[in-house]
Amino acid sequence: MTYTCKRCGALANAPGLLCKPCDDRLQCRFCGAPDVNHRHVCKSKLDAMRYVCDGCGRIATDAELLCRPQAIG
Repeated sequence: MTYTCKRCGALANAPGLLCKPCDDRLQCRFCGAPDVNHRHVCKSKLDAMRYVCDGCGRIATDAELLCRPQAIG
């Protein structure tokens, strides 16, 4: 399924990758938070995050999930 950003018109396969997802009722599939956006991080998963992207600021557990990974701390 493709999602469209209401703000900029970008397309993505997951609503969390858009700055304003088309369906505001979407929830995080891990923690159930009602507001999923590109900056959302589950508090219970934050400890597992080891890398941050030097380009977009996303965080991830594995460096290969980011385009320009930098180790956190």
